[in-house]
Amino acid sequence: MEAEASNGNGNGCSNDHDIIRWFDTISTNVATVQRETLRQILELNRDVEYLKKWFGDKDLDIREMDACEMESLYTSLVPLVSHEDLEPFIQRIADGDTSPILTQHPITTLSLSSGTTEGRQKLIPFTRHNSETTLQIYRLAAAYRSTVYPTRSNGRILEFIYSSKRFKTRGGLMAGTATTHIFASEEFRIKQEKIKLFTCSPHEVISNGDYKQTTYCHLLLGLFFRKEIECITSTFAYSMVQAFSSFEEQWEDICKDIKEGNVSSKITLPKMRKAVLDIIEPNPSLASRIEAICKGLQGSDWFGLVPKLWPNAKYVYSIMTGSMQHYLKKLRHYCGSLPLVSAEYGATESWIGVNLDPSLEPEKVTFAVMPTFSYFEFIPLYRQDQYSGSGSVDFIEDDPVPLSQVKVGQEYEIVLTTFTGLYRYRLGDVVEVSGFHNETPKLKFICRRKLLLVINIDKNTEKDLQLVVEKGSQLLSKHRAELVDFTSHAKLTHQSGHYVIYWEIKGKVEERVLCECCREMDASFVDPGYVVSRRTNSIGPLELCIVERGAFKKILDYFIGNGATLSQFKIPRCTNNETLLKILDLYTIKRFRSIVYG
Repeated sequence: MEAEASNGNGNGCSNDHDIIRWFDTISTNVATVQRETLRQILELNRDVEYLKKWFGDKDLDIREMDACEMESLYTSLVPLVSHEDLEPFIQRIADGDTSPILTQHPITTLSLSSGTTEGRQKLIPFTRHNSETTLQIYRLAAAYRSTVYPTRSNGRILEFIYSSKRFKTRGGLMAGTATTHIFASEEFRIKQEKIKLFTCSPHEVISNGDYKQTTYCHLLLGLFFRKEIECITSTFAYSMVQAFSSFEEQWEDICKDIKEGNVSSKITLPKMRKAVLDIIEPNPSLASRIEAICKGLQGSDWFGLVPKLWPNAKYVYSIMTGSMQHYLKKLRHYCGSLPLVSAEYGATESWIGVNLDPSLEPEKVTFAVMPTFSYFEFIPLYRQDQYSGSGSVDFIEDDPVPLSQVKVGQEYEIVLTTFTGLYRYRLGDVVEVSGFHNETPKLKFICRRKLLLVINIDKNTEKDLQLVVEKGSQLLSKHRAELVDFTSHAKLTHQSGHYVIYWEIKGKVEERVLCECCREMDASFVDPGYVVSRRTNSIGPLELCIVERGAFKKILDYFIGNGATLSQFKIPRCTNNETLLKILDLYTIKRFRSIVYG
């Protein structure tokens, strides 16, 4: 939707200048804007079952209440919750209860989270508001990108985007991933018209549910339109790396298709075949040009693949923070000097922030909070200097503060109250306030709150694991090898438990080097609880397992087969999933144990 006066989302912007000016306006007095956002949510939903449970029989006129009094009353009566607390209410909606349980907005659709973080997919209410805010943040982000990387009007985007199959719940509601709902929405079509860039692939390619066939057709159409491509995008960096890796193996088939104006027999879905065949036509000269480029790229291990194949692309755009940071090295290899731009910060539950400085390296990116999208609170978090006896406690918490009271340098967990029926909902993301745009904070994503590796008094997060793996894998580059992907597991045995880290490697590496990698990782954990436990042997030596090439694609296939989509897929950085562990153990070809603590 345009930035218009609906749910506090603006006032009729028609171009880049207008939407940037609108954001400057709403980010100037965020205390007032946030209270007004909360007022609108409560006006809409005051009489729903969930809020009645906490407000009781109080005769509240939300519209006439003093804003500060309303905010204070809400945060004092309504408790902080996790998804598990709201799950029974959402399940009733899924089962067909049409009474106003969480929101007065009609809920005809439910979103599925990827399930790779918590180990299972969560159902989240999805309403028209989700599609509207998605369009709005797309437009705002595009306006800021265009100030740094101007693109030609009516060009094309090579988008590696994927829908999954949707299904109906017992109550008849449509359920699927949030990205699937967005790509099927009217707002997705409007987005292309507003930013004047059009995706190469028709809906039949995006929506078929077979990610391998979709990737092939994305690449085929992207090369057919190669001179028109202004930028290359994906939801997550992972899917882009996967696509370019697939291209290394399939480029000859793609060149053949372009030469003949045909589609490979490996594309078996009739609607997809027809949609692609309706677009492409024989182009032998283009095929010859691409073939020559690919033969040259083979000799340089495909370095600079993107700018050589798409010479007019201005940047590559994707979510590159958190667990995606691992893929930056490989993405930079493919992209050469082409800028990498980190996409916006959001979750299945709500969009949170926009990248206002596209020129920043992804490792340094921050996100300015969108103060009209949800009502935000922030739980101050303090890292413990001393380890405690509880392996489940990662931070010391203080009382939540509103958006207008956060402080630079402080870490917080985000709490959301949304138009779609989530109230004081703990998102589980840890962020640091790095500065402000006007009065709205700029957030740096740190990690998921959930501890990954815990055996007893040790506490290691996704960020801790990422740093350790980066340190250990530095040795690989000296031997012309690279770390393709990784995950971990806290293995508990009848004696002392230990950490297991699984690596998939490209290239040949001597066992002595892998032994050193294992030792380096074990020595790089700095959590006091882990160090003391290792020294006293209450946690055993770290184990490094090397898996066969392609093992992590088996994990991808497992998640896709269970309803995830490549647009939302993230390799779990730690897993207790028995099926995944069986896959990893089945494909393990070498094991090493650390000797760092003797």
